[in-house]
Amino acid sequence: MAQKVTDPNCKPIPGCLSHLTAPQQHALDKFKKELQAEQVFPEDRIDDATLLRFLRARKFDVALVKAMIINCEKWRKEFGVDNIVKHFDFPEKEEVDKYYPQFYHKIDKDGHPIYIEQLGKPNFKALYACTTQDRLLKHLIWEYKKFITSHLPACSAAVGHPVKTSSTILDFKDISLSNFYHVKDYIMATSSIGQDCYPKCIGKFYIINAPWLFSGVWTVIKPWLDKVTVTKIAILGKDYKDTLLAQIPKENLPKELGGGCTCGKGCSLSDEGPWNKAKWQKIEAEMSNGSAKTA
Repeated sequence: MAQKVTDPNCKPIPGCLSHLTAPQQHALDKFKKELQAEQVFPEDRIDDATLLRFLRARKFDVALVKAMIINCEKWRKEFGVDNIVKHFDFPEKEEVDKYYPQFYHKIDKDGHPIYIEQLGKPNFKALYACTTQDRLLKHLIWEYKKFITSHLPACSAAVGHPVKTSSTILDFKDISLSNFYHVKDYIMATSSIGQDCYPKCIGKFYIINAPWLFSGVWTVIKPWLDKVTVTKIAILGKDYKDTLLAQIPKENLPKELGGGCTCGKGCSLSDEGPWNKAKWQKIEAEMSNGSAKTA
């Protein structure tokens, strides 16, 4: 869903709908025609915004993008993504949050939704007593769809310019090697899904409270990430607050991460953000019955 640009200081990112070069527009048009002719991508999902995310991920090389799309469609069918989006329910969310907090919370100074994951907290025996890795991945997919369908357009409308990515905070406070190796398979799966099937959704990326053992952890994580993602990551130790607050208003950052926000039932469960307005909640409801028009 295109958003009206009301921000006079808006500087569109290269390769987005309002800022295409002639070769990029040609690549988009060619890509759409080939997808339609070869029927490798459902007609109802051939929208410019979605296709441009894939094109930017492969530097507008149509042949590479087509291979990426084909693999993505194969994964979607095998994993049952359409069924997950329409029918998945995650009643254990509040219980899971005690052991592995993963949540969106408000926006940064540029209007990007803030995504926070706290890797140091997991109690994996308790976590997998109330859910499974398969259900965690299904919840992730449901959240990705919600992120694209309501979070991004809601943020775009709120700040007056297109918002295409999130700001991610990965908190390693109190993590141990044993905890990390319990969760590494899940992280590897989520990294693969994000890069291959929901490309160009990550903007700024902060790893905070990186412990002394992080070099060993980073050696394992780095090969899972594409080179562009790696260049976005700022690896910070305990002195991370000034860096985060340079990008995130203090009132939008949870208090436990050095900000000033203390949501009533906890920031990780509040889902606070522009997407909570009635218009966007309606679109989220439409997403679940398959009638949403934002891809």
